[in-house]
Amino acid sequence: MTALNASTRRVATAVALAAAAAISLSACGAGQVAQTSTQVAAVNGNYANQGDISLRNVHIVYPNSEEYSLEPGGTVALAFTAINESESKPERLEKITTDLAKSVTIAGEVGGRVIEPQTALSAGTVNATVTDDGEEIETDLILVTLNGVAEHVYPGLTAPITFTFANAGDITVDVPVDAGPVLERHESALSGNAGAGTLAEHAGGH
Repeated sequence: MTALNASTRRVATAVALAAAAAISLSACGAGQVAQTSTQVAAVNGNYANQGDISLRNVHIVYPNSEEYSLEPGGTVALAFTAINESESKPERLEKITTDLAKSVTIAGEVGGRVIEPQTALSAGTVNATVTDDGEEIETDLILVTLNGVAEHVYPGLTAPITFTFANAGDITVDVPVDAGPVLERHESALSGNAGAGTLAEHAGGH
């Protein structure tokens, strides 16, 4: 087998950390019973690639505490991993926008949104620990919230969200809403995978 060079190992570790974070974020749905129609698996996150940026496991986190809610006007957290695949050029997440919320907040200093070459930036609500060559490494997640969510935000549908990067530009992703561990899925023509339909279409394009 060919040994991994340092750059390849950094990206592999970043992806492994992101995967572990995703497991932690959706772990509440991992042990559900599939037989009943009211219990559904968590929606898989969507992905997109543009320039040197790869977005992975992009999804709206199902509320797991009182501070978050899918009700109109509520606040929800956004989870994702942005991987900078450039060998030499840093990237920076400038902003995140969507018509399905009054505002989007990216916690922390702007400098914390810089993604060095061959590394990743992850967002979510729960830090995760993975093992790399026997050593435990804890991911540091930034917190991104959608504030004042619109009506028609249902698990099983998708919301168009735009990520703006300094170099890669605007990347729009149809982002699924996590279904949670035990929740009746909103069944409509828009239900299904991330490309089946958007919340904006369901809400009349607003």
